[in-house]
Amino acid sequence: MTEIKGYVDHIIYKNAENGYSVFVLIADDDEVTCVGFVKSLDQGETIEAQGEYIEHAIYGDQFKIMQYQVVAPQDQISIERYLGSGAIKGIGPALAARIVKKYKEDTFRIIEEEPERLAEIKGVSNRMAREIAQQMEEKKEMREAMIFLQKYGISNTLAIKIYNRYGMGLYGVMKENPYRLAEDISGIGFRIADEIASKIGIHTDSDYRIRSGVLYILLLAMNDGHLYLPEETLLEKTQELLGVTADMIRPHLSNLMMDRKLMIKLQQGINQIYASSNYYAELTCARMVHDLSHGAEIAGELLPSEKERIVKKIELLEKESGFLLDDLQKNAVLESVCNGLFILSGGPGTGKTTTINMMLKLFESEGMDIMLAAPTGRAAKRMTEATGYEARTIHRLLELNGAMAEEEGKRASFEKNEENPIEADVLIIDEMSMVDTFLFQSLLKAVIPGTRLIMVGDVNQLPSVGPGQILKDLIRSNCIPVVILKKIFRQAGESDIIVNAHRINEGKEINCDNKSRDFFFLERSDPNVIYKHMVQLIVEKLPPYVSAKPYDIQVLTPMRKGSLGVETLNKILQQHLNPPSEKKKEYQSQTTLFREGDKVMQIRNNYQLEWEIVSKYGIPIDKGIGVFNGDMGVVREINPYAENLVVEYDESKRITYPFLQLEELEMAYAITIHKSQGSEYPAVIIPILTGPRMLFNRNLLYTGVTRAKQCVTLLGSRKMISEMIANQNEQKRFSGLADRMKEIESAI
Repeated sequence: MTEIKGYVDHIIYKNAENGYSVFVLIADDDEVTCVGFVKSLDQGETIEAQGEYIEHAIYGDQFKIMQYQVVAPQDQISIERYLGSGAIKGIGPALAARIVKKYKEDTFRIIEEEPERLAEIKGVSNRMAREIAQQMEEKKEMREAMIFLQKYGISNTLAIKIYNRYGMGLYGVMKENPYRLAEDISGIGFRIADEIASKIGIHTDSDYRIRSGVLYILLLAMNDGHLYLPEETLLEKTQELLGVTADMIRPHLSNLMMDRKLMIKLQQGINQIYASSNYYAELTCARMVHDLSHGAEIAGELLPSEKERIVKKIELLEKESGFLLDDLQKNAVLESVCNGLFILSGGPGTGKTTTINMMLKLFESEGMDIMLAAPTGRAAKRMTEATGYEARTIHRLLELNGAMAEEEGKRASFEKNEENPIEADVLIIDEMSMVDTFLFQSLLKAVIPGTRLIMVGDVNQLPSVGPGQILKDLIRSNCIPVVILKKIFRQAGESDIIVNAHRINEGKEINCDNKSRDFFFLERSDPNVIYKHMVQLIVEKLPPYVSAKPYDIQVLTPMRKGSLGVETLNKILQQHLNPPSEKKKEYQSQTTLFREGDKVMQIRNNYQLEWEIVSKYGIPIDKGIGVFNGDMGVVREINPYAENLVVEYDESKRITYPFLQLEELEMAYAITIHKSQGSEYPAVIIPILTGPRMLFNRNLLYTGVTRAKQCVTLLGSRKMISEMIANQNEQKRFSGLADRMKEIESAI
């Protein structure tokens, strides 16, 4: 590691949030371009920096700072340069020169110890002298805090977050309970806090460590979709993490409950351990579902004459529209009128869209205001095309609040809520299997009794990426009316995609004889051969067959790792579908090479990123905020000078990503089947060879196949496909919404 010393001549670029900066350092009369996370650094300051010289492809030689210390300027020239740099508000070059001329090398001591003497200088009042001294003290405190935190191996980026959160209180936090960092600061998980604690000398059986470890395990469980963990599962996982006994952990469960960090529910002899926020989110959902379905009895107990009128109107609308409904569909339309809450479910080809369209005609004929929404932009677009009514994303329906700071560990906030509800008589939400507990809670808050809430989805698809299994739990509760459509209509029955999807769902073997027009299977055992066929299908075979572009053909795979996982496939497909070109700029991030023209996906919700839609003349015609997990787009521009990248999403929405934020993007030539939920593609290619039994199940294959609109191609092992169909062991999700709903019902 190389060490250099000098003063900051000028700052070229600084990210206000994380402190990443590019600046010019004068060291031994040479100009050195430095880069690194140095939020506390100002122009004119003198530093000693440790790091290494690197060569940037565009900007040439740079010094990459690993760590640094601000040192007090020793000579008059350095002191005057610092004071006149603008680092201290109110002091310019002329005033700096007068101060240093009077006090010489004693200037900093005077400012820190005898600030009132600054009033001796022409142009400095007593008030201004106090303000200058205060600024110097604040900067000194921050510098000392940064140096203190660096002793424990904390990067500048995290040190800045810690200082901003605690100020000078950070010393007490670090000494007494560094595990607070994991709870309070985004980016510092349990493992980082545990590493810091070990360096400070906190014992492995510390109360703070065990409490933090328990909460961390529950946080990890949310990543797997769980709202709670059974007590024994929680103890087992916490033991494994901390290396302590279950007897040492148990007392802390009660203590955490008394501190309102945990909730413990006894259900069928099992203690369900919730993080408190999860429990109350689930309980709130259950109460609001009850209120919507019972509190307002919209059509209440309809009089027989009124029901008869609605049935006749449905028959009349059938004749006028040409839609012929079967008995289940008619019942679904009637139930949607008679109830405040209603669920319509069913697999592909069972007539969900036809049923929704009949509901829309009926509600419209009654003069009702109708709103439609879905969890993702793609699902909303499909809903619009299928119904002719504008459908929005749920986030847009609820009017996402851009003031939300996700990095502070908070959830999204919305303008629509109990105080400012959605103004509609009927609200229809499609793809409900994708809605997680926290989004459902926000939605329910904005729906008042008197509004019909109709939820539509396929309960056999994969559950939401976020925690919970809302659609499944609502149906399982038996507390609200549900109609599940089962009949495959004749036209849909002509599609082998739909026929085979239902066969998969029923645990029956699928037809792989390749006599189909829309369902194909190529048995191959060599991954390299599968790569070759995959490229041929995307580039040559499928685009003309389904009248689509190669970009629209989607590879869906069960896994992230392995020879047929997302990571490997994306590198191969990028090389063939968007090869290097002198006309295309590139940028190598830590993990991914981005190239103009690449197909990419947003991999986490970001409620603050701004998007805009521009006209062909470059004039913004619409703008908004928010990009969400699973949104797919194309890299349109890479600007190495501004250090950013522009992605264009559906509806021509463009978002500019700073290079430092590219961890939110990944290649999307191939995506996991989980990430494809709610989307539909002209054609999908699904490679299947080998994989873990828990993951390779019927539910996953069913979801992948039903993403295709016109054509499915399976590549790989016939034996593994048969095993997936036979394997109905889905990964169990621990959620208690159905139990909470039953508790509320039984209490009435």
